[in-house]
Amino acid sequence: MNGGSFRRHRRLRTSAGIRNMVRETHVQKEDLIAPLFVKEGEGIQTEVPSMPGVYQWSLDLLDEEADEIVALGIQALIVFGIPSSKDSCGSPAYDDNGIVQRAVAQIKERHPDLTVIADTCLCQFTDHGHCGVVDNGIIANDPSLELLAKTAVSQAKAGADIIAPSNMMDGFVQAIRSALDEAGFVHVPIMSYAVKYASAFYGPFRDAAHSAPSKGDRKTYQMDPANRLEAQREAASDEEEGADFLIVKPALSYLDIIRDIRNHHRLPIVAYNVSGEYAMIKAAAANGWIDEEAVVYEKMLSMKRAGADLILTYFAKDIARSLTR
Repeated sequence: MNGGSFRRHRRLRTSAGIRNMVRETHVQKEDLIAPLFVKEGEGIQTEVPSMPGVYQWSLDLLDEEADEIVALGIQALIVFGIPSSKDSCGSPAYDDNGIVQRAVAQIKERHPDLTVIADTCLCQFTDHGHCGVVDNGIIANDPSLELLAKTAVSQAKAGADIIAPSNMMDGFVQAIRSALDEAGFVHVPIMSYAVKYASAFYGPFRDAAHSAPSKGDRKTYQMDPANRLEAQREAASDEEEGADFLIVKPALSYLDIIRDIRNHHRLPIVAYNVSGEYAMIKAAAANGWIDEEAVVYEKMLSMKRAGADLILTYFAKDIARSLTR
């Protein structure tokens, strides 16, 4: 057959060297954000049953985990707090001596060059498990903004490099940006959970963070998984209000949304590879059904290929180890 009658695409796949030369998408350690669960108490290093390899840490053991993250070359982590007590308005979230604030300060003192992100929400700190103030069974949007702003300022005072509000209240970016600026934290960026779906993939996280709602669900403030255009409206609002990063959560079932946001926005995009996505791969690997390392890397590539600049993932340490080899 005449070699000119069709294209020889396989020429660029003939060796590992050539494949490496033409590879379009890469996953690097600098792309990764490692989650960290910090819990009140002492001597706590408790593995989350539904998330093998993920632990809750007390402050007295926290340095061990932070040291390993830094040693692996991961440059950013996000802190989720588990308080010893909760109340209806989530006051431990904005307590200057709260668990997140103390964890942030401790990590920054030991690792000043590590980028420490504070998850800014109320759900782990409210006795009802919702991300805002509950008034007669309704999640009250505007009263919640004041508490979220107080939380963000408290976290910035503790030394957080980035504030990451995850509550999906309307106007939350504007409220937090104004509060940070007024408190003198004009340099602290906001990594907004701009596009956060009411997903079934969050179950293991709620086990880890003790944040499941006691009544009802979060469908009145998190997005309907069926909606695509709504994601554009949410992201546009957050950018207009002053967001510096845009998170899409979850990642794997929403790669089309990541691509849509990438096509319309020039802010850095963060894909949140959530707990349920992590747990499924871990379970399949434990049963010998998949090659975990290969599948994880392929999934990370899919997020980067879709348009994500950064990936928040419970696989961060595993990926960093594989990239080191």
